[in-house]
Formats: sequence, C-alpha cells, structure tokens
Amino acid sequence: MSETTHDGSVAVSAPPSPDDGLSAADLAAKYGLAVSGARPGLVEYVRQLWGRRHFILAFSQAKLTAQYSQAKLGQLWQVATPLLNALVYFLIFGLILQADRGMGIKVYIPFLVTGVFVFTFTQSSVMAGVRAISGNLGLVRALHFPRASLPISFSLQQLQQLLFSMIVLFCVTVGFGSYPSLKWLAIVPILALQFLFNMGLAMIMARLGSKTPDLAQLMPFVMRTWMYASGVMFSIPLMLKDRDLPVWVTDVLQWNPAAIYMDLMRWALIDGYEWDVNLPPFAWLVAVGWAVLVAAGGFVYFWKAEERYGRG
Repeated sequence: MSETTHDGSVAVSAPPSPDDGLSAADLAAKYGLAVSGARPGLVEYVRQLWGRRHFILAFSQAKLTAQYSQAKLGQLWQVATPLLNALVYFLIFGLILQADRGMGIKVYIPFLVTGVFVFTFTQSSVMAGVRAISGNLGLVRALHFPRASLPISFSLQQLQQLLFSMIVLFCVTVGFGSYPSLKWLAIVPILALQFLFNMGLAMIMARLGSKTPDLAQLMPFVMRTWMYASGVMFSIPLMLKDRDLPVWVTDVLQWNPAAIYMDLMRWALIDGYEWDVNLPPFAWLVAVGWAVLVAAGGFVYFWKAEERYGRG
C-alpha cells in the first residue's frame, strides 16, 4: 500500500499482518508454542521420570558420597551415627528407665538397634524431602526435568544409606543369638514397602517445603514426637499392657506406619520377638496399605504443583 505525503513524495506502508486480531492463545496454537514448564499429563510425567532414571540414581549416589566428604571417617558415619544413637537410647531407656519390660538383653538390644535404624530411614527421607526443592532452587531453575526426580532421588539416597547400616544390624542380631532363618527373606518386601512409603512422604514434604522454608525448622520436633509415639525404644503393647487406657490408643500407636515397618523388621530379624504378642492384626495388609496410599497420594499431590516449583 502507498499514499502521497504533503510534500508530494510517496510513502509505502507495510501490508496488514495475517496475525492481526489473533489472541495470544490463538498465536500459540498457530505456531505450535507451549507454556514453558507447563505440567504434563500424569502418564506423560511418569514416562519422563522413567527417562530420567539414570539421573535419579546418579544424583542419589553423588549426594551420598558428598554427605560425609569433609569428615575424616567418611562413609563410616553412615553406620556410626545410628549406632551412637542406639547406645544413648540404651543407656537412658534400657538401663535407667528399664523400658525393655522383661524382654531380656538378647532381644532388647537387637530390638532397639533395629528400631533406631529403621526409623532413621523414614526420618532422614522426610527431612531430605522438605529441602528437596527449596534447597536445590539453582538446579530447578536452570534445567528442565520432572521435579519429582529430586525427592525420589533423596529417598533413594536414604535407602542406600540404610543398606550400608543393615550389615551392622545383621552383626548385632547374630551377636545376640538371632541367626539367619527363612524369616529374613521378609526383609526385602519390608524395605520395599517402607521405601515406597518414605518416597511418597518425601514428595508431600517437598511440595510443602517449597513454599514454606520454615517447615525445615519445625520438622525435627514433629519427627521426635513421632519417634517417641512409635515404640523405637520400647514395645508398645508391653508398655501399655498395665495402663488403664482405651484399646484404641494401643491400636492407633501400633498401626502408625513407622511402628508397623519397625515391628515387621524386628519380627523378621529377632528370634523371640513373637508375632502374636508384638504385632497388630493384619500387619502386612496395613503395611501394604500405607505404602500404596502414601506413595500414590504423595506422587499425585506433588505432580499437581509441578509448574510452580522454583518460581516466585
């Protein structure tokens, strides 16, 4: 198009754009553009996570190696820390408060060490999950990847750390007279169920911690309360046997997931830790239920906020 100006020259104007009048959404659809960091569908999200499986494993191993890189004893602290905790609890609860309630030293020591190691697995997964997003904002903002990779990787790191500790746990158990038997085969499904539970819980805490950094300061108190309510240092049914409490109190304490996984592991490892006396009815069913419910629920809960991580 052209037109004559006041001085007689001819000015040429640009032709109208074919995009005139189109909205932003129409333009994006026309040129195949997508929102950066948009949340994919659930099935696609799972597919993307599977595609990052090598990164998840490598990241967890790198974090595990770096965790004690500044300490002279290095990776030995993976085992020494829960063992020292168990020693402190034995001195206070075993010798002074006599929380063993007649179990006998050959049962109580493996009972206590197993409880500390297994609960530490859940505790560490939760604490790592709280900081999974807020503590890795540089990585989240710099690279595009499914954010669930981070809490899953941290949970996997804690599983690897527990597997190192299991060697010491086996030695303690055998040293106090509980030798390998067919029940030890149950250790594998118990750890698998607890890992699923921890992973789901870590994803829940990762989403909450991404917007509330102060949660990392509160969680140690929450975890300490959960530890005392889960029978790490004492047997819940033996401790409450002579108490004038409603039956549901014992049921709630025994059916809480931390207690379920600890008691299943104790039953598998320790001779003399009887199922009928120490575990609630349907313990395996409850353990599977907790694992499936928290893993699936935590995954969906985390996925729903995928596009908001690292922003603001």
